Amino acid sequence: MKLTASLFKITLLLLFTLPAIAQDKWDLKKCVEYAWQNNYNIKQADNQAGIDALTLKQAKLAQYLTANGSANTGLQFGRSIDPTTNQFTTTELLFQQYNLQTSITIFNWNFIKNNIIANQYAAEASKMDVEKQKNDIGLNVATNFLQALLAKEQVNIAEAQLQLTKNQLIDTRKRVDAGALPELNAVQLEAQLATDSSSLIAARANAEQNLLTLKALLYLDAALPFDITAPSVDIIPVDPIAELQPDYVFQMAMKNQPAQKSNDLRFKSFEAMVKVSKSQLYPTLSAFGGLGTRFSNPSKSITGASFQGYNPADPFGAVVDVSGTQYPVLTPNFKFIQSSKSFGQMWNGWGNQLSNNFSQNIGIALNIPIFNSGSARINYEKAKLNLKNVKLLREQIDQTLKQNIYQAYNSSLAALQKYNANQSTVNATQKAFDFATKRYNLGLLSTFELITSQINLEKAKFDLVNSHYDYVFKMKVLEFYKGQGLRLQ
Repeated sequence: MKLTASLFKITLLLLFTLPAIAQDKWDLKKCVEYAWQNNYNIKQADNQAGIDALTLKQAKLAQYLTANGSANTGLQFGRSIDPTTNQFTTTELLFQQYNLQTSITIFNWNFIKNNIIANQYAAEASKMDVEKQKNDIGLNVATNFLQALLAKEQVNIAEAQLQLTKNQLIDTRKRVDAGALPELNAVQLEAQLATDSSSLIAARANAEQNLLTLKALLYLDAALPFDITAPSVDIIPVDPIAELQPDYVFQMAMKNQPAQKSNDLRFKSFEAMVKVSKSQLYPTLSAFGGLGTRFSNPSKSITGASFQGYNPADPFGAVVDVSGTQYPVLTPNFKFIQSSKSFGQMWNGWGNQLSNNFSQNIGIALNIPIFNSGSARINYEKAKLNLKNVKLLREQIDQTLKQNIYQAYNSSLAALQKYNANQSTVNATQKAFDFATKRYNLGLLSTFELITSQINLEKAKFDLVNSHYDYVFKMKVLEFYKGQGLRLQ
């Protein structure tokens, strides 16, 4: 019994929780903001903007002093050079060295300055690339959002049509049972009811599919409850088409669209990079300075010596004149006794040696490029060609933008005309259906003719809704190019 009670409580909890989750409907603003936070293209563009910002920071730091220090400690074996005397030795040594080197560029034909300018424009262009990605994603989300709204509106139309057919069938069935109408009338309406039910099922499936497509675009789990608010298309604000003339919209787009801003900034960046490459053809003047010291100590010490006599006289060696007699100078021969030092003893005299061996240097350096396999000249020529490519790409993108705006304007005009025509069609078919219904109720019209009139009205309503959403979307594209963003309310 306890288990049954627990299951009953869980069931009640789910029944009250799931509808609450499903009632959390998303509007366009929430969908766009969620897409901005989770879209991979935006994240990648943002990461690239961060990389370019760090590159700019590094370019700015290049104008300051550089400093590098080094320290090393070790043992030398075999024949090597004593770092404190610069003499060859075969004695095992403990050595240590400290160095500090600094340098600063004095003049390099504005290489650093132009490099900062180039990276500054590149970093700003990367920020505009992020905004471009946001715009593209926002427009894509808005497109799918409107399609989902259209699908929901089609469901409403199909439901209303189904209910209308049900009411007609109920009324006709009463008349058939009363003997006022033949059974054929009811059978025809039952067939129409089945058709309308099928249409409703298809409309609901289409609406669900559009929601799944929108969820995929938002990177939402397909299993999560999700629904959108469905504001009436009649209340969606749309600017008058007279205020969206293509020439005016194009001029506004050139000022407001992040893609155009990014192209202009990148062009300026490549202009500065040409100057950077050119500066590599000329000498660079810099200043440098350094500090250093060193220490060394043999691993063995002399603890004693024994006299072994004199070495044989050297016939070409030194002599001493004593009362007219010259005596060769003899060299004594000692045998030294050595013993290994302890680790602590090997560091004896460390402070004195570092002080005595302390050295400093300061100076200026002139680096003159003479011939480096033509790399500097070729890089300069490549930079100029890259600038030309960027200019051509910018002109191509601007031209494409202008074509898109004119096409969007012409499509909006056609969509408006189609919407107006469909509105007239709905009005006419609605009147025709109203008259057909009255005649049917009076027995002056067959069921088939009534169903035909009803089908015509249903198709006209579908066409009107489709053309209305199509018109609104195309106008929103023009507003987007104008720089007004995306708004449905």
